[in-house]
Amino acid sequence: MNFSALWTYFSQDFLILHGGNLIMIGVGLVLIYLAIAREYEPVLLLPIGFGCILANLGMAASADGEGFLSVLYRAGIQSELFPLLIFIGVGGMIDFSPLLAMPQMALLGAAGQFGIYGTLILATLLGFNLNEAASIGVIGAIDGPTAIYVAGKLAPHMLAPIAVAAYSYMSLIPIIQPPVMKLMTTKKERRIRMEYAPKPVSKKALIIFPIVVTIVISILAPTAAPLIAALMLGNLLRESGVVDRLNKSAQNEIINIATLFLGLTIGGTMTAESFLNLATLQVLALGLLAFVLDTVMGLLFGKLMAFVTKGKVNPLIGACGISAFPMAGRLSAKMAQEEDFENFILMHAMGANTAGQLGSVIAGGLLLTLVLALH
Repeated sequence: MNFSALWTYFSQDFLILHGGNLIMIGVGLVLIYLAIAREYEPVLLLPIGFGCILANLGMAASADGEGFLSVLYRAGIQSELFPLLIFIGVGGMIDFSPLLAMPQMALLGAAGQFGIYGTLILATLLGFNLNEAASIGVIGAIDGPTAIYVAGKLAPHMLAPIAVAAYSYMSLIPIIQPPVMKLMTTKKERRIRMEYAPKPVSKKALIIFPIVVTIVISILAPTAAPLIAALMLGNLLRESGVVDRLNKSAQNEIINIATLFLGLTIGGTMTAESFLNLATLQVLALGLLAFVLDTVMGLLFGKLMAFVTKGKVNPLIGACGISAFPMAGRLSAKMAQEEDFENFILMHAMGANTAGQLGSVIAGGLLLTLVLALH
């Protein structure tokens, strides 16, 4: 028997893995470990990690590929379908009544977007072009769908590291934000109690709000229209009270399926060739900086509001302006209770957090509009 010929015949189908592929498979395993053992955003990190492994086993997702991940890439990422479907589900989960009852919280949602523009400037100084710098800056919003939407339009070649950074930092909010919050606030400030006696928000106002926001934002920033429309559609399903089946589907089946396919596809773009380079490390570092800057600016604005109101605003709610609904809001409320168990600022935090969710979409849309207008 000619073993040499036999080996040559079978080895034609063997996959040859290079060192870079092995490193990225290790990265995928780490993401899966964090999802399962540490429970860091498992809904996101588990499919991303598995997709990363598949990408380095010859099944990478690409715009011109033939595998099933490439089909998902074209259908859901290039078409921007997956982020929009996720936003419909997110909109169905959001209760805007705390924000409408306390409209001053919108200021914190705006302050929480500072890191986007600060990081954009720094990224351009480091040599990234305007499209790339804008895409990197949006990581600071800690809003995965918005980051993917913006990067997909401006810098699709950087989609993998930007998406991984956005979702990874979202899962690490309980680790990254608390040290910054303690550094920027005093014990006395964290113990500030906030009265919750807002004006009641009518059902009519809750129904009109998503419609008006969609119209206004679509006129002012047409590029952001699909994002804001998807978010507000989901919220309208919730507030209308007449399409309970659609609302439940948006919050469960639709968002779950879209998240699964999006995570798997993003992981499928994490090949060694596109990920193991200096630019990727810079993206991850700049994304973290944007996140921290957003948190710092939100806290500073919260401290300013505390000063102006003579101690009636707990600065911790300023950290919620980064979006990442509802994790950031819950974390601020938890931090306040750690200092004073009877201090309940959850509704105020959720008001700021929903403002941050809106702020991140608007900031991303305005950024798209400005950058595309400069071309």
